Amino acid sequence: MKILTLLFLTLFMGKSCDSAKAQDMEAVVIEYTANTRGFYQKLTVKNQILTVSKDRNSEDNAVVTKIDEANWNELVTYFKKIKLETLKDLKAPTEKRFYDGAAIANLKIRHKDKDYESNSFDHGFPPKEIKKLVDKINSFVKKE
Repeated sequence: MKILTLLFLTLFMGKSCDSAKAQDMEAVVIEYTANTRGFYQKLTVKNQILTVSKDRNSEDNAVVTKIDEANWNELVTYFKKIKLETLKDLKAPTEKRFYDGAAIANLKIRHKDKDYESNSFDHGFPPKEIKKLVDKINSFVKKE
């Protein structure tokens, strides 16, 4: 009987933790922006919805798509590994953006009414600490 009770409590506690994590992600907005003189792309992720805007002056033509459960869970896993307080201190691995070799990219995360923003980095070459998250967000656009 003790084993059955322990098993029940373990399952119950596990489900409540997953629910709390899911609710925590409802308060997160991730914005990835990449631009040069002739290129602009803004990707916004919120509540399993991806919004892609390619017009820097207006978001009227933005494309909105739903992120499937498997990709969302993977994105959440990558997000949980990021230390938001250190986002502003991350160093870009390359400097192609300085001579128009790559678009200038930024990552901005709004979590619990506080903004965290990275320094500029080359589009396609994010700092290693956020690489998996940025690559995952960009992979959604490549599928379109």
